[in-house]
This record gives sequence, C-alpha cells and structure tokens, in this order.
Amino acid sequence: MNDQLKPSLTDLVQNSVVQERVAEVVAEYRSFHAGEVEGRQANYARMINDYYDLVTDFYEFGWGHSFHFAPRFKGEAFEASLRRHQLHLADVLGLKAGMRVLDVGCGIGGPMRNIARDFGATIIGVNNNDYQIRRGQRHNQAAALGGQCSFLKADFMALPLPDDSLDAVYAIEATCHAPDKRRLFRELFRVMKPGMDFAGYEWCLTPKYEGDNPAHHSIKKGIEAGAALPDIAREDEVVNALRDAGFEIMEARDYAASADRGRPWWLSLSGSFLHNGFKRSPEGRWLTRKLVRLLETVRVAPRGSTAVATFLEAGARALVAGGKSGIFTPMFFFHARKPPT
Repeated sequence: MNDQLKPSLTDLVQNSVVQERVAEVVAEYRSFHAGEVEGRQANYARMINDYYDLVTDFYEFGWGHSFHFAPRFKGEAFEASLRRHQLHLADVLGLKAGMRVLDVGCGIGGPMRNIARDFGATIIGVNNNDYQIRRGQRHNQAAALGGQCSFLKADFMALPLPDDSLDAVYAIEATCHAPDKRRLFRELFRVMKPGMDFAGYEWCLTPKYEGDNPAHHSIKKGIEAGAALPDIAREDEVVNALRDAGFEIMEARDYAASADRGRPWWLSLSGSFLHNGFKRSPEGRWLTRKLVRLLETVRVAPRGSTAVATFLEAGARALVAGGKSGIFTPMFFFHARKPPT
C-alpha cells in the first residue's frame, strides 16, 4: 500500500461525510436495521451508501485495499492469503489479456488491481459509492493501472452496459448486498457474452443455521447490522437464484467448510495481533475505538465517529460467533456459466 494514500487515525470519517452530518448518517443507518428486512431491501442503495461513507476509512485503516476474508495457510501472511483468494477466481475464470471483465461491487479496487497485474485483463469495477470510487481512482493512478482498471458508478442491479458485452464477471463478498439475488444475477447474465463464466464468493447461512434458534438469529442480525446486509441467504438459495437467472452451475461449495489446514477466516478478527497485525486484532479494534472516542471528545473527530467504531466492533463479534459456530460463511464459492447460443 502506498503509505502516502493510507488513512491515518485522524482521517477516519473525515473525508467521506460532511462532518456536521456524521451523527445524522449513523442514525439513519441504524434505523434501517431497527426495522424489517423489507425496509432494508426497499432502501438498500441508501443503506449501503450510508454504510460505506461511514466505514471505508476504518476498513482501509485496518484492512488495506481488499475488504474481504480468506482462509490462511500456516505461515502465510494475511495480505498474501487475500491475494491468493482473489487470484483463484481469476484462474477459475481463465482471465487473460484482451478480456473485458466486470468486478461486481469492487470497493476501492484492491482485488481488481491484483488480478489485472497478474492476469493482464481489463477490469471494470462497478460501485455505487462516490467516496470509494474517489479512493480507488487515486490507488489506480498510484499503481500505474489507470489504463487497465476503471470504475463504473452504477447500481449493480441496473448496469448501464450493453447486452452480451463482457468476457467474464466476478464478485468477492459483494452480492450479499443485493436486495434480490435473482434480479441481480439476471442482470449479470444479460451483460455477459454467451459461453462466458461468472464466479464469486458469497456470504451465506450454512445448513447448520437454525431459524428458530434465538442465538443463531441474534448472530445473523449482528452480521447484517455490522455489514449493511438487507438479509443473509442460505447456500441453496444462492444456487437456485443462479439457476433461475439462466446460469449453468459448474461448482458450488463452501470453501470455509472444506478448508482442512491453516487458520480459519474468522481468526483474522479474533486471533492474536502477533498473527494478524495489531489493527485487526480484538485489542487493536478496542484501542482504535478508545482513540476515536478521545478524538471525538476533543472535537478532532466528528460527532458520531465513535458510534461507527462501536457498530463495526459489534459486527466483528457477530462474524466471529458465526464462524466459530459454523452457521455462517463469507466464502460460499460458486462458478456459473452462461450457456452458449
């Protein structure tokens, strides 16, 4: 990461939202999760934009350029595990120079820059958040990848792209934000060329999830509130939505369940800072929240900043609980194909 572009502690929520509105945006975001799933689905674009306006600097401060999870092999660095996880999708899709590829919900573009460097494809990152796009464009320029990686500001539910125009599509823990997976997958199907592939990692409830179990329900709600999700689908619901959209299923399985070596994905949120880096550890998140509170108290950070750190911390605890119990996975892998004509 270019240290000159890296957010510092005093940058958190300073640049994405007008300071006087931070508390107001926090209150609006929380109101979506105080209501029912139908309200979150109807207002998904506003909810997700509120969320990423508030949390992008926190994510980049603690996580780097790639906002997702990955299982880690023993002895593997955290950043290396993320890169390996990304490049696996590119390998599955057979990406190469000359291909025009869509990154669905690309964040600030960390994965697309890694994939573009290693595979040579031209990648369009679709994102509906202005602040993340501004951050990502600066990173593209710093990496000298502005000609190979670009951002498209759009709602991925209604893409301003021609039919049959893309050589491949991938999504890394982003389609979980969609209010209707069938509708999203139909839209992606539309813009893909016949015979081309779509692969990704999806946040899912596993077969171990029991809807009538209060503890399971509480974990699910905690994950939704901590990550701006309208709802969380079951694994079979994702597969059925892909089929209903017209895709052929090449492979679908939970990579978290099949990981038989190394460290589980949730250890990046619960393990010792000696293994994960201080900022990502429970101790690091606790200290960050305390320092943000101090900065807010002395009016260096805007009012509402501590609330952002607090709901992110609560979301992290819910994710760890979901991972440890086995009722949730952020890496249900799917590989689907648009049939050739």
